[in-house]
Amino acid sequence: MRWFLIVTLFPSLAFADKADDIVQAAMKKWSTPGVSVAVIQNGKVIKLKGYGFANLEHKVKVTPETIFQSGSVGKQFTAALVMKLVEDGKIKLDDSIRKYLPDAPPTWEKVTIRHLLTHTGGLSDPYAKLEMRKDYSEAELLKLEGEIPMQFQPGERWSYSNTGYHVLGFLCSKVGGKFYGDQLMTRILGPAGMKTARIISESDIVMNRSAGYEIVDGKPFNQSWVAPMLNTTGDGSLYVSLVDMVNWNSALDGEKVLSNPIKQQMWTSGILNNGSKTDYGFGWMLSPVNGHKHIGHNGAWQGFREGRPGYRTAGDKCLNEFAGRGRGERAKVDDDRDVGRGNRGRFRGPHQGASRIW
Repeated sequence: MRWFLIVTLFPSLAFADKADDIVQAAMKKWSTPGVSVAVIQNGKVIKLKGYGFANLEHKVKVTPETIFQSGSVGKQFTAALVMKLVEDGKIKLDDSIRKYLPDAPPTWEKVTIRHLLTHTGGLSDPYAKLEMRKDYSEAELLKLEGEIPMQFQPGERWSYSNTGYHVLGFLCSKVGGKFYGDQLMTRILGPAGMKTARIISESDIVMNRSAGYEIVDGKPFNQSWVAPMLNTTGDGSLYVSLVDMVNWNSALDGEKVLSNPIKQQMWTSGILNNGSKTDYGFGWMLSPVNGHKHIGHNGAWQGFREGRPGYRTAGDKCLNEFAGRGRGERAKVDDDRDVGRGNRGRFRGPHQGASRIW
């Protein structure tokens, strides 16, 4: 189930009362074990509710506090941290990435931070070579990704690149002086009031953590395992709850985390070398919806789907998170820990979206 189904269906409080039937019908259609949904109208939360199960084996129900994996909704947080470092004067958007990561390959000399944020750098994803059960170091992963031929010269066209956001995470760790996930906690997640949001860890005790499921022929299976390091990269590796995302939505309405000029940059289309615009900003997809400006994101990873859509013009917003909806054969990869991850093995994962319309 896509969050688009829900976000267009709440023009009034009265109609929002039909949400239960709509959500439950969609869960049945898509074999979704569990969902949490928030509806916000004119700045007020009018529905905050969990449906179904966060853990099928123990029959634990979903609540607004249930923890889900973020998948590529996490890209907007990595991009936000990059912009914090820009504000600090520690990096410049149009500098080569090799200025800050000199071990990156010489072929990336013309790749800028802006290119990586907007998926216009030409970097290829590594999934044909990547061993999903190997715990790489950052240096090892950077080396592996640097050995893969570029798709095109920087700025020539747009092509979704998780490698680009891996590299942005490495950049933040190097320039910020500590692991980028720790910086996210202190500079983005904490100030936004996202009290349970954090980097994924299978070994830590995480209260209210849900299980991810792959749905094959209508039957749920536990999510496939990947090496822990691959759940700490900057392309989307967070635990978040619906309550966290409601608070993030509120933070984006104001300036307590990101200033309006920074948000404007993040929500502005990238420009190619020929002057044409892309449909992507800094960690956000951009496309019009019913004549309104829209920003959003989609992704998939390890048996979760998640969304955070919203409407500025109408005053309506809907945030939702999905536990355990996979597609296709279990042996195949989910076709989108974002929209362009490609075949990388036998893993499926969370789909997310985050959007705002005005």
